[in-house]
Amino acid sequence: MISLVPSGAALPEGKLHMQANTRTTPERPVKVPSRSAFPAVQMRYVAIWIALVLLFAIGAVFLPRSVNIETVFAIMPFAAFLAIAAMGQSIVLMGRGIDLSVPAIVTLSSTLLLGVSGGRDETLVVAILVALGAAMAVGAINGLLVAVLKLNSLIVTLAIGAVVSGLTLWYRQGLPAESKVPLGLAELGGGRLLGIGWPIWIAAAIAIAANVVLRRTLAGRRFEAVGANPRAAHAVGIETMRYQAGSFVAAALLYGTMGILLSGFIRNPTLQVGAPYLLAPIAAAVLGGTAISGGFGNMISVAGAAIFLVQLDQMLKMLGLATSYQMIIQGCAIALGMWLSGLGGRRRLGS
Repeated sequence: MISLVPSGAALPEGKLHMQANTRTTPERPVKVPSRSAFPAVQMRYVAIWIALVLLFAIGAVFLPRSVNIETVFAIMPFAAFLAIAAMGQSIVLMGRGIDLSVPAIVTLSSTLLLGVSGGRDETLVVAILVALGAAMAVGAINGLLVAVLKLNSLIVTLAIGAVVSGLTLWYRQGLPAESKVPLGLAELGGGRLLGIGWPIWIAAAIAIAANVVLRRTLAGRRFEAVGANPRAAHAVGIETMRYQAGSFVAAALLYGTMGILLSGFIRNPTLQVGAPYLLAPIAAAVLGGTAISGGFGNMISVAGAAIFLVQLDQMLKMLGLATSYQMIIQGCAIALGMWLSGLGGRRRLGS
């Protein structure tokens, strides 16, 4: 196929699929996507906010204490941590992958923070850089194996996660059992600005920044094009391997950031600090409208999905349901989100 766009040239949003999938010959006019395709894309992002409003309405009727201000503000930091991890998972999903190494990377960054800092503020900056660097290194390995060697992302990230968990356990055994984070980080993790916790502000800033990058920059639009149709993206000169590998690195950076913030919040993290973040980020990503087939995602909606899941979990605990039931409901949420994602994709194709 002869590309009409030079390699490295900027592509207007929405034109990539047209150039790759449609032959612009005099006999066959270029097919422009119908307007009905766009509401389907937007509805997948709006649905989670409708569900969130309904959840709070149900709580207000049947469990009023679950929606009072004190309760909501108490769970919001946990929603922020989940949102950051889910945004990382969303980036991987948009690049047509999946990441099961999230718990391992979160625990690794938390443990390195403890070990390098030694609980001292003087070494906090160095400890943060080391923790983030190690997280990104793991992401780079995942990206290399998946994007370059074309290995299955599910198997690769599960295997790498196991290796990283083993190395983290070995390193943690050399640290004091009651290791604590530096006081400065603890103050950040538990601190507030205008009555709202710093982790919430940071998660919101990340969501907004990620959306701006994906929607308003050339790199972001090219990344979405790679996820939506890798062959077409490659045909017009986009280096698909770089973007697919980079999605794992960017995601690992977010996992590491979340691990550091979570460590500051709980002050004395253990090796189980990352355990809750295996399935929950996937659930938040798909419920937030991220396409399993790649290409589409909205980080603000993903953050809304994180709030939904944390609030749902809080309500289930207040009702006294066992952990087993909570896990079943979370699994159903993932399945429902994947079904809705696939339904939205089929509607776009049929438009």
